[in-house]
Amino acid sequence: MVRDFQKWLSTFRPCIADYGYYADFDKITKNIGNLKVELNILNSLVGSKNIEKDFENIIKKYPETLKCIPLLLAVRANEIYTIDKDGEYSFSFTKMNYSIEEYKMFMRKTKLFDLLQNHIVNNLVDYATGVETGLDSNARKNRGGHLMENLVESYIQKAGFIKGQNYFKEMHIHEIEQKWNINLSAISNQGKMEKRFDFVIKTDKQIYVIETNFYASGGSKLNETARSYKTLAQEVATIDGVTFILFTDGSGWNSARNNLEETFDVLDTVYNIQDLEDGILNNLGQIL
Repeated sequence: MVRDFQKWLSTFRPCIADYGYYADFDKITKNIGNLKVELNILNSLVGSKNIEKDFENIIKKYPETLKCIPLLLAVRANEIYTIDKDGEYSFSFTKMNYSIEEYKMFMRKTKLFDLLQNHIVNNLVDYATGVETGLDSNARKNRGGHLMENLVESYIQKAGFIKGQNYFKEMHIHEIEQKWNINLSAISNQGKMEKRFDFVIKTDKQIYVIETNFYASGGSKLNETARSYKTLAQEVATIDGVTFILFTDGSGWNSARNNLEETFDVLDTVYNIQDLEDGILNNLGQIL
């Protein structure tokens, strides 16, 4: 049956986010819990009338409180590099590598002393929780990618495939070649490129190599992505017994619809969430 690209594209979803997509509060709570004692020690600096001396006393008595400082600046690192007219520094916050005076300079120039002394924040545990929540939002892209993987995997399982027996997750080309004694050099640039597929399904007659993704927003990158899938589809088509399947979705594809259509025209096995819901995986033999 000839499929209509525009009709197919019109069924793409704007979002597949679940409730855990927006913030991983289990991870946030754990990260803050690891610093809670030190943050509460630093709380004594809030509203201090002599903050530089108080900071010096804390660092001398509780040097472990230094490890909190990067988080207060929304930095997920143990070292922070700075440079200005007064010099170039790479401050360590696991073990002091400069004098206390230089760490005081760091706190002064980054305005952290102002933040604490002027009561801009009242509680560093609450403040750090907010910062950690903001940093966690950077992980949404990864969670979004896993959302599509998890969705596709649920339909693979609904179709009766069993993990580790006839479907496998995150397999590299060399692993596929070794497991089923098949030559995939056509898609590995004669063994020079190592690619990993999100899923591999093995039936009696066919090996299905599967990629999944979801794009909620567009961008120029999608044009190149579509072209790369078109090339991959053409390479896999030269290998007997192997079929490439792409599961993709997301309204972001609207900005790259022309390139996606080129892939659609050469790859009969490109599907979206609607196709999954319609049972496309229930009988892989009918895909060919």
